[in-house]
Amino acid sequence: MFGLCSLAGSTMRLKPPWYKRTREANKLHKTSRVRGQEQPTTSQEIVIFNWTTMETEKKTQTATEQTADRDLSEQIKKVTKESHVRAENTELMLSFQRGQVTLPQYKLLLCSLYEIYKALEEELDRNSNHAGVAPIYFPSELARLESIEKDLEYFYSTNWREKIVVPAATKRYCHRIRQIGKENPEFLVAHAYTRYLGDLSGGQVLGRIAQKSMGLKTSEGLSFFAFPGVSSPNLFKQLYRSRMNSVELTEEQRNGVLEEAVRSFEFNIQVFDDIQKMLDVTENKLQNSLTDKSREAKTLHVPLIRMVLGLFVALATVSMGFYAL
Repeated sequence: MFGLCSLAGSTMRLKPPWYKRTREANKLHKTSRVRGQEQPTTSQEIVIFNWTTMETEKKTQTATEQTADRDLSEQIKKVTKESHVRAENTELMLSFQRGQVTLPQYKLLLCSLYEIYKALEEELDRNSNHAGVAPIYFPSELARLESIEKDLEYFYSTNWREKIVVPAATKRYCHRIRQIGKENPEFLVAHAYTRYLGDLSGGQVLGRIAQKSMGLKTSEGLSFFAFPGVSSPNLFKQLYRSRMNSVELTEEQRNGVLEEAVRSFEFNIQVFDDIQKMLDVTENKLQNSLTDKSREAKTLHVPLIRMVLGLFVALATVSMGFYAL
């Protein structure tokens, strides 16, 4: 709030960028020397100078904006804006944002991320020399598969491959990545951008949230969030976007990449939702199981009381009989 007010106030007080230069130019050009004598500059010349300055700056600004509009990274950001918001508002992602992510949620997420990154990194490796992939191929800095494997081993033990479970949405996502790796390798840039830069942007913060909310005493099990090969995430993201923007694409290919970026977000949303559904089903089964056991205990409890009461009555009857004798 303070920042917006300050910005608004400063904007009202500031003159247009060409104003100062025009005033200085007017002072310099009020007189011109002709054969050593000062000659006043006409008002028409001043107006022409002002108009030329403004037009030059306007053309420069327009050219800059047009270049930015053609940047692939900016175009992807624009077309995925709505999907991005929806992904952030899935129940799974809200759990992270609220600091309430549970161990079952995180373990199932790791299982899906393993399959997704396995497909993505194998296809990137296979197409690393492709013109649409080579500029954004950074295995040393970005590769996630080995880190995820370490985390899965920590939570599931050495035989974790036999224990991991993924929803149907994850399988569809992986199938799509492998399909475009064979048919349209340049589309891989959309999935790489969505996954890698998303994880790199929030990695450190989400790692701390996960550690705290799950009560982990060390960083073990959280290797996925660490990027040891990237010393400065912000600078690296600038480099990555620059490399993305340098990829040469036809208009048809560019439109295909943009559509694939939207599809990538949709796949992630489906994966997050399916993971939560799996957890809800498991929780409901557990709750039903506990309810059934409680009912069984109550059912067994009533006959037991009746049996005990019957035994007391029998004993009392026998005792009375002995007393009568």
